[in-house]
Amino acid sequence: MIARHWPNTLVFAAAATIASLFFINLCGTIFRCGCASLWSGADAHCNIHLAGSRHCPWCMHGPVASAVPWVLIVAAQAAISFWQRPMPAGVRLVSAVTAFPVTGALIALAYGLAVGYWK
Repeated sequence: MIARHWPNTLVFAAAATIASLFFINLCGTIFRCGCASLWSGADAHCNIHLAGSRHCPWCMHGPVASAVPWVLIVAAQAAISFWQRPMPAGVRLVSAVTAFPVTGALIALAYGLAVGYWK
């Protein structure tokens, strides 16, 4: 039984690793807040550090609040990775990786609208 799920586990691990490495890049791209790659300063230039400016919805409430969108993205990737429907591993991998920007954009839209970020 474990061997049967091994390819799905690898798909999930790869997709979640990509989401984890580039989550802050997605934040910076969507909110144009100043967040950069983990290896390029991460949130050092995020607008949360600038008094009087609008604050990034994913960063403004600290690490726990920014973990929520990451968890939701990874949950979507897990759902695709372990979905019971037969699917070639390559298709499953592409679908799980694609869930990162798609789910992330939807969550960012909800966050941004909720706090009036784009007003």
